[in-house]
Amino acid sequence: MLNRIIKYSLLFAFVGLMMAGCRKLDSINHDPTKSTTTEPPYLLTGAEKSVMDILYSTLQNGYIGMQYAQFWTGNTRVADSQYSLDENNNGALWTTLYAAAHNLDLIRILNADGTNPAAQNQNAIAGILKVWIMQILTDTYVNVPYTQALDVTKYITPVYDDAKTIYSQLADTLTANINALDASQPTFSTADVIYSGDVDKWKTLGHSLMLRLAIRIADADNAKAKSLIEANYQGAMTSNSDNAEFAYLGADPNRYPMDETNRPIIDFFVTTTLVDYMRSVNDPRLGIYARPVEGLTIDTIYGMPYGMSTTDANRPSTASYPGTKIYGADMKGILMTYSEVAFTLAEAAARGYSVGSDAATYYEAGVRASMEYWGVTDGVDEYLATVPYNGGDWKNVIGTQKWLSLYPQGFQAWFERIRLNFAKPDGSALFIAPVSGSLDQDVTLVPYRLTYPIVESNSNSTNYAAAGSAIGGDNKGTKNWWITY
Repeated sequence: MLNRIIKYSLLFAFVGLMMAGCRKLDSINHDPTKSTTTEPPYLLTGAEKSVMDILYSTLQNGYIGMQYAQFWTGNTRVADSQYSLDENNNGALWTTLYAAAHNLDLIRILNADGTNPAAQNQNAIAGILKVWIMQILTDTYVNVPYTQALDVTKYITPVYDDAKTIYSQLADTLTANINALDASQPTFSTADVIYSGDVDKWKTLGHSLMLRLAIRIADADNAKAKSLIEANYQGAMTSNSDNAEFAYLGADPNRYPMDETNRPIIDFFVTTTLVDYMRSVNDPRLGIYARPVEGLTIDTIYGMPYGMSTTDANRPSTASYPGTKIYGADMKGILMTYSEVAFTLAEAAARGYSVGSDAATYYEAGVRASMEYWGVTDGVDEYLATVPYNGGDWKNVIGTQKWLSLYPQGFQAWFERIRLNFAKPDGSALFIAPVSGSLDQDVTLVPYRLTYPIVESNSNSTNYAAAGSAIGGDNKGTKNWWITY
């Protein structure tokens, strides 16, 4: 792990330098007498961009996240939607997330000399981002290196920590960083592409991420989830103006990763799972999430059955590609939006938590926020009448709408799918098993995690083996601790 982290840390520092030359980032002050690879602003920029790049890459989001969420399925390459995991893609996800967390931790180390007046806020912002990254890692792999993961000078082969313990520590760390933020003190400026160092916005994001942490454990530790949500909901996002996004500039080297400016992306079709459900409820976002099939006399959106082999005799000759906005050079990398917060609070209210309003109100706010995000203004009232809140079936009602609102956040949508295990509001199944069957003997309907990268079996073999044993087997069928069904 040490060599990989050092390698990627240097890469991310270079990314920070590249972005510093772009408009919107050109106001970063740089002292030519100091190393450009070790200044907190560059480390922050590089970490933000590297994580967004990997989370929205066609290799990780396209072949893993969006397929496990069952938004997309393969075109000519279908094995991924049949759960054959590409180890190169898997290893890159693991390494990039850890390298970014390491760079964020370097900010704290560099600020320890007491000479930076912005240290308190910079450390807190970096700390909040580290919590975000580490939650993705533990949600993806279950037990992962945590307490020893970032001190690469001391721990070359870090131990894997228990996922439930990691969650508890993440909540404590997030609280500490939220409390450390002080709007009266200096902060980052344009090096922070997400909020330009706005301390109040970072505090709001911190409270919102706490809601994400808490609701994910609601079935496994209801009391803890209730306590965290009730303590943080008032400080969380209240509108799309609070959204946390990485604003790509639409030009090299800062274009959205899934960008088809130079070539059409034909790797993925939208699924019948997505298209048929959205069409059944007349969802006005369908034409944004997917595009009509080219060459038809009538513009029509068609899905491809999930996991259908290219040799299947019943396979359609073509289907719809994801929408053009999803593949736009200036599409934003989403960290979190208000619609997710609203649906989380709707679920919290449905579970009986005290969150200031009822589930129906938050549910409607979540739907409206998602529509607003995608620029939909017509037919929203009619749509809400078609998909009304139903307290007696809150899991399916909230689950389907939250799932739709998380498009194209493949990993978060996958986590919510396996956490809530929801169906359509009428009780019928929404998701299907791969039509042509799973290529993984441990998984039939959906993977619950990714297997540890193969490189860990070579570079950290003892701890790798112990981790697999501790979780009940290093396979995609092993459930995370917060899945209780």
